[in-house]
Amino acid sequence: MDSMAVVLQQPEQLVVTRLDLAPAGDADVVVDVEWSGISTGTERLLWSGRMPPFPGMGYPLVPGYESVGRVSAAGRAAGLRVGERVFVPGARCFGEVRGLFGGAASRLVVPAARALPIDEALAERGILLALAATAQHAVMGGATLPDLIIGHGVLGRLVARLTVAAGGDPVVWETNPMRAAGSTGYPVIPAALDSRRDYRCICDVSGDATLLDTLIARLAPQGEIVLAGFYEDALSFHFAPAFMREARLRVAAQWQDADLASVRDMAADGRLSLDGLITHREAAIRADLAYRTAFGDPGCLKMILDWRQLS
Repeated sequence: MDSMAVVLQQPEQLVVTRLDLAPAGDADVVVDVEWSGISTGTERLLWSGRMPPFPGMGYPLVPGYESVGRVSAAGRAAGLRVGERVFVPGARCFGEVRGLFGGAASRLVVPAARALPIDEALAERGILLALAATAQHAVMGGATLPDLIIGHGVLGRLVARLTVAAGGDPVVWETNPMRAAGSTGYPVIPAALDSRRDYRCICDVSGDATLLDTLIARLAPQGEIVLAGFYEDALSFHFAPAFMREARLRVAAQWQDADLASVRDMAADGRLSLDGLITHREAAIRADLAYRTAFGDPGCLKMILDWRQLS
């Protein structure tokens, strides 16, 4: 059994090629992928070669942790049905080619426990569940809901939507005018127009390692900064302002299974909208163009690859 897959041979050297797949076991499923998303955080770092030391890092690799497809075969102990639509957060089924995170392929072999059944109506929007779970982990992991969110890309919008759904009233900072639009129930403003210095919880999804001093200056006493982006550079801050505020820092980038199940259910029953976040689509065979557009076009919120003609 084999699959067509996106392979990063070296930084900025990407091909779509055929790879042999590991055989499926009794507890595994084979998933024929319909769509996969491109992450502008971790995948940008993999593509550019700037990823900090990370478990399993090395080239060649298959990227991607946002895949949606249908179960085409299921082992006797899998517990899933052939034909079910599932979300898959990556795979390690490509032999000597690393799966980091291994979801950008036309066919995947994964443990059934990693294939999450989703509502049929989600369709391509199901690829957003990983980012939604990341947002949920950031929003619900602390004592206070975010009241300031830094960045209005897809992750920032999901953090804002989940905060509103939980009863919060957040403000979002965004520097790019092209991304200021599209809010649903919260204001989006440039930092320069915001004079507040009493935020109880600031959630940063920008990935900008230079912002900590700016954000600490906006905290209320005993306020918290949640780091929900992915940072390639070392983080640092001046101690005295943080000391005077008794500031707390929380790293919340890695979602858990409960977060994924929660946002899946919220999307299914209407508490969380995933509309308006996918802006670009490309045939999987044109993945090189898709990745360059995802990383280079400021108007691209979310790019997805369509694998349906290859599976």
